[in-house]
Amino acid sequence: MTKQISILGSTGSIGVNAINVVQSFPDQFQVKYLSAQSQVDLLIDQAKKHKPSAVSIGDETQYEIVRQALPGTEVLKGRDGLLELAGRDDVDIMLNGIVGSAGMEPTIQSILAGVDVALSNKESLVMAGDLINKLLLKKGVNLYPVDSEHSAIWQCLTGENAADIKRLVVTGSGGPFRTLPESAFKDITVEQALNHPNWAMGRKITIDSATLMNKGLEVIEAYWLFQLPQDKIDIVIHPQSIIHSMVEFVDGSVKAQLGLPDMKIPLQYALSYPRHFPQAWEQLDLAKIGTLTFEEPDFNKFKCLQLAFDALEGGGSLPVVLNVANEEAVYRFLGGEIPFTAIPELITKAMDDHDFLEHPSLDDILALEKWTQAFIKRS
Repeated sequence: MTKQISILGSTGSIGVNAINVVQSFPDQFQVKYLSAQSQVDLLIDQAKKHKPSAVSIGDETQYEIVRQALPGTEVLKGRDGLLELAGRDDVDIMLNGIVGSAGMEPTIQSILAGVDVALSNKESLVMAGDLINKLLLKKGVNLYPVDSEHSAIWQCLTGENAADIKRLVVTGSGGPFRTLPESAFKDITVEQALNHPNWAMGRKITIDSATLMNKGLEVIEAYWLFQLPQDKIDIVIHPQSIIHSMVEFVDGSVKAQLGLPDMKIPLQYALSYPRHFPQAWEQLDLAKIGTLTFEEPDFNKFKCLQLAFDALEGGGSLPVVLNVANEEAVYRFLGGEIPFTAIPELITKAMDDHDFLEHPSLDDILALEKWTQAFIKRS
């Protein structure tokens, strides 16, 4: 039976890759809904090709352009339109490819509607992991990880007993500044930070990879996805990005999932689960790769990584502030307002200055989001 799919953030890196997967399996998947923030031309092109029942455009100034270009298609607009689309229950799975904290509420809306979620938006679990896990149980909904690292762990855990797990090992490339001395960090330019050695991603997540905040957020995401204690989740730097993550068991054996750094592979698995559909993506040739190497992460040099571990250990509202402060600081760096080294400095200030909450509700999280955005903008 053809799966009806909603793709939120369809014009971003994840969304475009998801569209490629869908196009490769026209008998398996059908696009029901699409959403984008501002890339109107691409959204219109996607809608004309896939004929969704409805689309949503976040930038309300572009609404008329979309509406006139897509006669016969329902067009929603703004934040309300996105949340309405996310809350519709006539799809089999919603792929959340939205970047940043804006993706958290759509995840919750889909779960409340009883719809399975393929989650690329790690911020959903970083900010509201406890709340989301409780809703998943209450609604009997599945959440399938899309990040390559979490997809790897998910696949490695298939068929295993939770009592046999010693630890999860999240791998990371180390980003473009893995070997750069910390003394040179103050001179890092936006162009240098956007030059990732292995992955082609959006601007925000590419900067997160340069600061290693992305690895820290992934550890928090893994904590909520797989529900293991923090001391059973580790990071190892693996510059080749071929091993996407590993699971070590109590008998000393280790399972790893390997593949080329191509997001279409974990995306396809999240949409096709429990099947691995055959597809002619570029194939992994280990003999051609030749060498796989590993290093310990440098928590002193990459301060954002340590901040993420601190937020997970402290719990409560700390991960919310960590995530939103990082997001705002990254955008300020991208805009040329602050140096690269100011990103962890601003996050630290926000974490220290906010009013800590042990068990933040959704309303608390949304209020903290606004407070943190304002704090970073004026700092």
